Amino acid sequence: MKLALVLPLALAAFIGVARAEEADDIREANKTETEAFNARMYAGTPGKTAYACFVRRYDADHLARHPKQKVAGMKLLVSAETDSEDKQLHNSFRLGFRYRHRSGDFDSSGSCHHVVFTKDGGEVRLGCGVDCEGGGIGVALSKDDKSAIVRLASVRVWLHNKPDDEAERSLVAGSDDGIFRLDRTDNSECAALVTDRKELAALRHK
Repeated sequence: MKLALVLPLALAAFIGVARAEEADDIREANKTETEAFNARMYAGTPGKTAYACFVRRYDADHLARHPKQKVAGMKLLVSAETDSEDKQLHNSFRLGFRYRHRSGDFDSSGSCHHVVFTKDGGEVRLGCGVDCEGGGIGVALSKDDKSAIVRLASVRVWLHNKPDDEAERSLVAGSDDGIFRLDRTDNSECAALVTDRKELAALRHK
């Protein structure tokens, strides 16, 4: 298959919400678009490392109005780090959430790439995927940059940060679990998603 066909289909898989027939409406972001989006995401030009944390805890009133919603709360940490070899800024994500009717903390993680949805007026998003065909999420920003809009169809998740077959599950979008609006907050709110001590220290100082 030609690269021109492979790239749109791969990006559609990263986004998780784009159907295969919509792949022609997705393209890779150029350098200018990427840098502008990064500045919005990280509230300024990112340095060697950068973080952005978004959180939403759904109250009883919201859940009562959305009886089919499975998620009771969600956290998203978007990270950027400059690679020492290629000198490029690479983005990744960590997603944490709690189910409405199931105990335990679930999470997912993976790498991200900048993509443009041409049908949405050239909107730039992060297309984030989980390794080994684990699905993924799309991350856009609200117009005021104060919220992240998370879209998903299916994403592989683990219970208590244990990425093994026994603990592996998937969060599958239903009628009320396909789009989440999370509010920007202090990075410390996402500290529970980080397991590396050095990275945790860096996060707390950002």
